Amino acid sequence: MFNVCPSCGQYNEAKEVLSAPDRAVCPSCQNDFEFKSLPLFVVTGASGSGKTTVALSLMKTASDYIVLDQDILWCDAFNTPDDDFMQFRNTWLRVIKNIQQAGCSVVLFGTSIPKQFETCAERRYLSEIHYLALVCEPEELKRRLLARPDWRQSGTPENLESMVSFNKWLLDNAAETAPQMTLLDTTDATLDQTVKATHDWVASKLT
Repeated sequence: MFNVCPSCGQYNEAKEVLSAPDRAVCPSCQNDFEFKSLPLFVVTGASGSGKTTVALSLMKTASDYIVLDQDILWCDAFNTPDDDFMQFRNTWLRVIKNIQQAGCSVVLFGTSIPKQFETCAERRYLSEIHYLALVCEPEELKRRLLARPDWRQSGTPENLESMVSFNKWLLDNAAETAPQMTLLDTTDATLDQTVKATHDWVASKLT
């Protein structure tokens, strides 16, 4: 939306952002554009931790926020591990920035870690990003992945090792990331319990 200056027509995603009120300043003509800056809620976790199942349930009852899954935008053009998928993360923040102009926060589900969003140019337009990591015991994670249809290749030795490793990384590092991640253990929780805990986490930070 306002990456293109409405005054001079120049494109720049890295405008100067000022507060009280929130506004973006075009570096070319100094045009001052007011916008809404709201929090984003990122729900991460290894495959098998419960992200998709929780997202599908949460979106049916959510009224104060919009629930989205990162995978709906994924394509080969975004498969850039050399720069930690920067374009993919930045594109998502641009989409969310525009959704927020309708006055609605977003809960975004998908595997990620804080530094992948916090270093993006579009990050400056969001007030805060809160992170919730769904985790579970490694044997339960393996069981869930092995129970998936073969075509998903979730139960391959390589994928099992990768997901168990990421799950452990979240457990070990949640308190050390900037900002910190909140952990939610889904090992023995029912779907309803996990959905409620996720909603309560969002609601506590919206008020």
